[in-house]
Amino acid sequence: MWIILGFVLAAGGTDGSWGCQLPHDWRPQTEACRAELAEIIVFAKVLALHKESYSVYNYLPWQHDTDLLFSAEIELLCDQSWGSMLEVPAGSRFNVSGLGYLPCFSYSVTENNNYYFFLRMDENYNIIPHGVNFQDPIFPDTPENHRMFASLFQFSNCTPGTQVHSFTPEWEAQEDSRLLCSTVQKALFEEEERVRTLSQKVRTLEKANGHLKEKVKTLKRLLRLAQRETTKEQQTLSLKQLQDAKTVKQGH
Repeated sequence: MWIILGFVLAAGGTDGSWGCQLPHDWRPQTEACRAELAEIIVFAKVLALHKESYSVYNYLPWQHDTDLLFSAEIELLCDQSWGSMLEVPAGSRFNVSGLGYLPCFSYSVTENNNYYFFLRMDENYNIIPHGVNFQDPIFPDTPENHRMFASLFQFSNCTPGTQVHSFTPEWEAQEDSRLLCSTVQKALFEEEERVRTLSQKVRTLEKANGHLKEKVKTLKRLLRLAQRETTKEQQTLSLKQLQDAKTVKQGH
């Protein structure tokens, strides 16, 4: 499953149409950082898909084609990942709501396929995708994703044949000593913001310096013009004085 972040960088119009806009300071986060923030992480098989009515999680601006909205009945192939907030064992079944093709993104899965899910529980105890940082909360069952998630967390009591890493006490000790990626990334983002602010100040100063140079250049040009005008006036005055002197001399 791929989440499609169809965010249109435009504000909503007055005709009822609307776009999807990410926060101005949005930056992508790694799977590790998002996993730290996800409430529930499970590895599960999709047993069935069910059509779903409109709700706050899957509202569409058009009122037709209900095939675009659905929930998925899933079965856990392992106990929840270490550190997850969902206390359910392998073999448990429940529905994940809020799936489908929505205006700004899509959460889609296929029956009889396995996925890693980032999930959360809403105030009505519905389980819905947890799209941390507006990014992909559902990952297909691939060797690449197994390797990726093996470095983030481990599962226990998995169904035989499930290709995931099992939980070990050594992994818990390693996790306790690991720096939180979200904390490190937050510090990097703050430094990036500081550099951006300083760069903006430098650009502002460079612009002001450019304006000052233009003013100095203009003043120098005006000064040269004034000097030429003064020289011309002095020459004209000297010539007039010389002519006046000749006229007086001829009169005598």
